[in-house]
Amino acid sequence: MKTLLIILAMIGLLNAQEGIKKVVFDLTTGDVKTLEKKLLSGIASQKTYYESKFEELEVSVVIHGDAYKFFINDVAASPFKDDKKLVAAQPDLSERISSMSDIYKVEFLICEVGMKNLKIEQSTLYDFVKVIPNSTIGLIDKQNEGSAYIPIR
Repeated sequence: MKTLLIILAMIGLLNAQEGIKKVVFDLTTGDVKTLEKKLLSGIASQKTYYESKFEELEVSVVIHGDAYKFFINDVAASPFKDDKKLVAAQPDLSERISSMSDIYKVEFLICEVGMKNLKIEQSTLYDFVKVIPNSTIGLIDKQNEGSAYIPIR
């Protein structure tokens, strides 16, 4: 009887995992329109699609390249303060990116090596952004955990 219950429990766990899809976005773009279209609007659409099929989509974003600037809380006091498009878009982007974390449970991972090269302090990042040793390690880990890989350049 115990063996049968254990087998049924294991089958239930395997079936529960079937409804979970995973994706890791390799975010390197510094273009606001690309960020909005491919990441912010894209994630919302993808989450809605999978929810309509009663499936879950786990989303991670590995941040490096030119994308650091989108995850700094106070752009005016950052190395990106002269980017007029970013400064103008930042209030809206800040709200939309925060909602990705809060509403859609998106995991944001940022490359520490690039942060050091650009002299970005962790204290200037949004609270929900997690610092990882480097982008390659983040991408390797997420793909080995079963995430589909999508570049956003």
